[in-house]
Amino acid sequence: MNRWLNRVAVVTGASAGIGEACCRDLVAKGMVVVGLARREKVLQDIRSSLPADQAARFHTRPCDVSNEQQVIDTFAWIDRTLGGADVLVNNAGIIRQMNITDPENSADVRAILDVNVLGVTWCTRQWFLSLQRRKVNDGHVVVINSVVGHSVPAVEGFSLNMYAPSKHAITALTEILRQEFIKKGTQTKITSISPGVVATEIFEVGSWEQPTGMPMLRSEDIADAVSYCIQTPPTVQIKELIIKPVGELF
Repeated sequence: MNRWLNRVAVVTGASAGIGEACCRDLVAKGMVVVGLARREKVLQDIRSSLPADQAARFHTRPCDVSNEQQVIDTFAWIDRTLGGADVLVNNAGIIRQMNITDPENSADVRAILDVNVLGVTWCTRQWFLSLQRRKVNDGHVVVINSVVGHSVPAVEGFSLNMYAPSKHAITALTEILRQEFIKKGTQTKITSISPGVVATEIFEVGSWEQPTGMPMLRSEDIADAVSYCIQTPPTVQIKELIIKPVGELF
């Protein structure tokens, strides 16, 4: 991680779960970290819990990634305040309990696409434009995807509804961005990390109870994977990393 010491990483969806774990891990390894989330009070609580040297390198900013203007304003603030970010972890994502064929579900369907697909799009665009302006050639963007972005299991008890299509879109988006980074003459890297089931509060937000008896990954497992991927040599790019808990059936 020496090449990233005191360089800036942005983590979306940073107030809990994988996002929080990534913030804690990256700041502990010497990076300056900007945590983005809608719940700024929770971000401030995270900063208060850090050792003093790490808290000094952890910055918070309220941002709803589904709001394009908020994303534009946030990355402009990062450029002005911290000189721009060289690493981006697109972690923010939501899921809802519904079926696509249910009546009156338009708000939930749009919310999933706005956060899971367009949020990644807006954040990556603004981050990359900053790299270009600053002539930084070695940035790295990590997208927290899902195994359901590659195949869709039939899961008893609930529908993966618009969540699975949104993650399939992210799989395609990762490849499109990889190609665009090359065509623009950069060495910017992009990695999709696709976990199986992770024990996070996404179940609570989605109004589901956490599955019992199902093997699950920890948020820290995914944070470790993020650090692993961004530490690769300049000539090595991990495009896709699928992580499953031992014993997962689908």
